[in-house]
Amino acid sequence: MTTRAVRTAALALLHGVALAGLGLAGAVSLLVHLVFFVPGFGLGLLFLLPLPILAGRHLTNLVRRLAGAGPGTPLGSPYRPRPEPPQPEADGRYPHDNRLYRRPWVPAFLRLLNWLLGDPATYRDLGWMTLTPAVGLLLGGLPVVLVGAGGWYAVTAAGRHWWAVPAGLAVAAAGLAVSPWLRTLHLRWTRWWLAQTGRQPGRLRVWYGRQLLLLLRLLSLLGLSLLALPLAALSAVALLLTYGLGMVVVLPPVIQNIRWLPELRRHLAGPWSGVAVDSPYLPRPEVPDRRPDGRYQVGNNLYQTERWAAYGLRWRWLTRDPASWRDFGWLLLDPVVGGLSLAAPLAAIGYGIFGLALPRLWMLVGLRADGGTDGYASVAGSGAAAVPVGLALAALGLLAAPAVLRFNGRWAALLLAPTARARLALRVQRLTETRADATESQAAELRRIERDLHDGAQARLVAMGINLGNVEYLLEKDPQAARALLAETRQASAKALTELRDLVRGIHPPVLAERGLADAVRALALDTPVETEVTVELPGRPEPPIESAAYFAVSELLTNAVKHARAARITVDLGYADGRLRIVVGDDGHGGADEARGSGLRGIARRLGTFDGVVDLSSPPGGPTTVILEVPCALSSPRTSIS
Repeated sequence: MTTRAVRTAALALLHGVALAGLGLAGAVSLLVHLVFFVPGFGLGLLFLLPLPILAGRHLTNLVRRLAGAGPGTPLGSPYRPRPEPPQPEADGRYPHDNRLYRRPWVPAFLRLLNWLLGDPATYRDLGWMTLTPAVGLLLGGLPVVLVGAGGWYAVTAAGRHWWAVPAGLAVAAAGLAVSPWLRTLHLRWTRWWLAQTGRQPGRLRVWYGRQLLLLLRLLSLLGLSLLALPLAALSAVALLLTYGLGMVVVLPPVIQNIRWLPELRRHLAGPWSGVAVDSPYLPRPEVPDRRPDGRYQVGNNLYQTERWAAYGLRWRWLTRDPASWRDFGWLLLDPVVGGLSLAAPLAAIGYGIFGLALPRLWMLVGLRADGGTDGYASVAGSGAAAVPVGLALAALGLLAAPAVLRFNGRWAALLLAPTARARLALRVQRLTETRADATESQAAELRRIERDLHDGAQARLVAMGINLGNVEYLLEKDPQAARALLAETRQASAKALTELRDLVRGIHPPVLAERGLADAVRALALDTPVETEVTVELPGRPEPPIESAAYFAVSELLTNAVKHARAARITVDLGYADGRLRIVVGDDGHGGADEARGSGLRGIARRLGTFDGVVDLSSPPGGPTTVILEVPCALSSPRTSIS
């Protein structure tokens, strides 16, 4: 081996030592991430989440610089650009995700959180931190172990065996010889994880991302289960003080202030576990009107003042709601049932990797002293089986994680889903609201028709009657003036007929009655001044009232896209699936639509709410805007005429 080769091998050895040291630092950084992620995701302490991610990026950037010093192109930063600070609108408030804030720090923090959690490079960093204790230390530390073990053996065994020195030097030389090759392999592995990439992620990265997301969800739900413990203790104390000592003022605020945790668990059950759990709480009742004797009646109790009546009504509402007691049961049982089920796959993965496989690997490469059996034989059967048993245990935890997540969702639905009584009460409340909205909309529609008739066709008909009277008077005295008045009356009749047709079209367009919703929407698209693409997959026609509501909702959305969003292209997709009419209207406008700041979207929601329809709006600042309308209905045969 030449002097240059020895120098190259020695430099590669030092380079590998540095990368192995950073790999060990990556393991420490992963533990720090977990320490912050558990309360951040599990307890809702979101302000903790950016801290480890930003700190971990200093480590991965150092690894990129060190890996870029080797052969090949330097590694650039793969992170997305940091978001700009929020800018106030004309009223001084700061927008973010269809909401306005009075202070800039809230939208600034939400932008920072979206930037960090929405960047794929963040998850590649976490993947590198997860695997580098095994792969990085093995590739970077193996040459050091060979050189150190060979030199140590040559020195310590030289007096006992004549072949100790040449054998030790041979092992050390082997370590130097393989160090450039292992360093190159280590650099390729580091580049594969941490380099900037514009290509689509491969199957391995997609699988890793799904597994990481699954583990984060398990970890977050475990944190929620642990958080239920102190809330269960607080609930038990409140029940004891209320029913044991008669301190009735304690229970209502406790019930109302612990509802956020079960409600959060219901919200996460659908997207995370695939089990939809609706909110079960009974609607809050209104304070009854004063009786003729001046008192308020709540149940069998009479109150002198409205304040005490409201308190009695609140007590009755909270304590007689079955969902409140089911919340208590869930808080008491979830740390046992949900917590243990969620902890099982996480414990299997953690102990399999960090308790069996990695310690045994570190011992094999000389980074950990051999402590005898120290738990390997009792768990894996023997020390040699620790690595395969640990990896098999971790794989079993990964395979069981989706089933555990689904089980946890079903467990949450078992206790937190609405009862039949709650569903009926919510249904009654919904019908009451939609009936009031329908009555109000009908009254407004009648006022509009009356106003249009009064200001338009009615005025023209009155003018026509006056003109005809003048024609009758001038017919013999001034025939020329009579003919002019007749021409004016004919023009007025044509305008009145046009206004009446427009009014009828506004009530129920003829094309909708004759051709159905699909052709009526296509006619709207043709009248829209921007490019509008309509896609229809309707096997039949809805009932006429639903057709009319859907038609005018689409008409309103097209008007908004042209007038307010200033879109250049609009798409309308009409479909039917699972017993629901689904209409998706999208545009490439500037976005920023907010149902709370405009009456048009609220009117659409009220119009469709009469038929139990829902409106889903997605309109981030800068666009695009997507509005999804869904209405449960049945379709008739497309050949059946509905008029």
